[in-house]
Amino acid sequence: MAAIISKVEEGSIAEEKGLKKGDTLLSINNHPVRDVIDYLFYSKEETLHLKINRDNKTHTIMIKRRGNSDIGIEFRSFRIRRCRNRCIFCFVDQLPKGMRRSLYIKDDDYRMSFLYGNYITLTNLTPADRRRIAEQRLSPLYVSIHSTDNTIRRKMLGNPKAGDIIEGLRELTSYRIRIHGQIVVCPGINDGENLQKTLRELQRFYPYLQSVALVPVGLTRYRKGSIRPVNRDDALRVIEIAKDFRRKFKKRHGDPLVHVADEFYIKAGVPFPSYKEYGDFPQIENGVGLVASFLASTKRLRLPKKLDETRVAVITGVSFAPYLEDFINRLRAIEGLSIDLIKVKNEFFGPSVTVTGLLTGKDIFKAVVGTTKAECLLVPDVTLKHDEPVFLDNVTIKDIEEGLGIHVIPVESTPEGLVRGIINANKR
Repeated sequence: MAAIISKVEEGSIAEEKGLKKGDTLLSINNHPVRDVIDYLFYSKEETLHLKINRDNKTHTIMIKRRGNSDIGIEFRSFRIRRCRNRCIFCFVDQLPKGMRRSLYIKDDDYRMSFLYGNYITLTNLTPADRRRIAEQRLSPLYVSIHSTDNTIRRKMLGNPKAGDIIEGLRELTSYRIRIHGQIVVCPGINDGENLQKTLRELQRFYPYLQSVALVPVGLTRYRKGSIRPVNRDDALRVIEIAKDFRRKFKKRHGDPLVHVADEFYIKAGVPFPSYKEYGDFPQIENGVGLVASFLASTKRLRLPKKLDETRVAVITGVSFAPYLEDFINRLRAIEGLSIDLIKVKNEFFGPSVTVTGLLTGKDIFKAVVGTTKAECLLVPDVTLKHDEPVFLDNVTIKDIEEGLGIHVIPVESTPEGLVRGIINANKR
């Protein structure tokens, strides 16, 4: 492992001291640096003695930090540790050929969990990894639990050698590592009584286990095997199990602990919990509370009363369309604004995939062509690669623009982001 500097910020103290892109940071105050986590952990002291390698020569640089500010360097991505499991529900294994290469990477890396909230299974942690997690307090970590019955969990992971998840959680919480867990609910496998048993056994790890998200298994039309998607009855049962557990746990601890993904409520056709029930939305990136957060934001948002003539279209996935439509109707009251809402069916992955974030460029193109006279198309940023204007199927924003003859604007997937997109379209 090597911590290679990828960027030195202009005007930073690192630039003043002569650090350069391509330098390898070897140590800080005699502590070896393997990656950005070591850098973050050891660079908090006021005086830093950096040992770097440049052109096969070692240099020592002393830096005095300016308060709590960063010294101004970024690092190349480290090699991600790959997943050794063969999960029966693995979404990556359900992808067809021809998509972005990065989508086929199955990571199970505790560093990615700490830095970015990726979920890990704890099945490939070495003794050295465990020591590092404890010593550097790498917290929180995000853990795929699925079931506390190890026979069922090993079946779901496709790994008969997977360790005891209870022991794994006990070890992490003994280090006072905070954990956010997830349970991917597969009908007939880890739901019903097994789900109840899992939730009962997990509560012992509170408060270090800070949240548990129940999410439905995601299945594409390319899937192999006998797992079936969650239906309305499944969703209702999961919601009822969670509701009973949440009520008892909140009464005892003031925290419901368990959170149910939005998709369960949508499939069940029942109301979402109140905004307050989500607390600080600990698993919103996992699809828990997105709708409640969006609706609450629309109520607080002040809208412009008038715009120059602006014609835009907005795309969304099937499941979110009814909730976005109410806000779109409010926007239509803005004088000068013409706005179309286009619901995009996911033909690429199949009808069971209804979330906006998994829409492809080709499906967006098919849904939009011939349906709107808008001059600008607003696409949620969750449909694009985080650092490039590319959809899951390698179609680019430029491809859409050229094919439709329409300007495309990526927007943040919030009410505020949508309004900013409209205003940006108005300025064109």
